[in-house]
Order: sequence, then C-alpha cells, then structure tokens
Amino acid sequence: MRIHTISAYETSAEEFFKRLDDWKTDLVVDTRLKNTNQLAGFTKRDDLAYFVEQLAHARYVHDKLFAPAPTMMERYIHGNIGWDAYADAYREDMREREAVPQFFDRYGDYESVALVGTATRSRRSHVEILAEMLEDFLKA
Repeated sequence: MRIHTISAYETSAEEFFKRLDDWKTDLVVDTRLKNTNQLAGFTKRDDLAYFVEQLAHARYVHDKLFAPAPTMMERYIHGNIGWDAYADAYREDMREREAVPQFFDRYGDYESVALVGTATRSRRSHVEILAEMLEDFLKA
C-alpha cells in the first residue's frame, strides 16, 4: 500500500485531482473532523465524494476515527500548543483508539490511499502523523 497526504485547503481542484491521478489513488480517506461547511468549496464532503468517484475513479470515505480530538485541534490552530505537543497528543489519541490496526482492517485491500487533511502554508496537518504511523505499521 502506498500512502499519500493531501490538503483540502489552499489546493485548487485541478491540483488536487491531478495528484490523485498521478498517485493512481483507489481510496481517498477524508480525516477532517468538519467537512460540510460551504467554505470547504469543492472539498465539501458530499461534493468531494462525487468528484472523487467521477474524476479519480476512486472510493471516498469520511472516517472520523482518524480525526484529531476537537479540543486538541482548536488548541493547535489558535497557537495554544505547538506542533510537537500537538503531534504527541495526536499519536497518543490514535494509540488509545487503536486506529492504525483499524485502518488496515477497513482499508488494507487498497493499493494507493490519499489521506485528506487540513494543512496550509502556515499550519501542518495531523495526516502527516497518521501517514507516518501507518507506514511504520507496514514496515513492522
């Protein structure tokens, strides 16, 4: 399995779907906690599900198991905790949820998976950490 990360923010539709095509993505896992706001543009949940199927010919799932806890994410976004503390808290949360084994139980048959997160030019995303944890699991 190849694991990729992609941001729903500051990415054009053209760039987003070109990446999915280049990666030969067969599964897009949206790990955002909130993805139904009109401000999400083409990455609004129902729109993205349609576009992924029609344009990328891949499966789309929104799986909140892999989303960060709301309070932890808010603290990071508002600068109350730094990236390292956020990353450590997210890793611990994923361990407690047993998220990594569940990921492979649910999606282990896919070849190329794109994890949708919320990175911007000034902010990193939890999908970086999730991808690292998934890759470590594959190596073990």
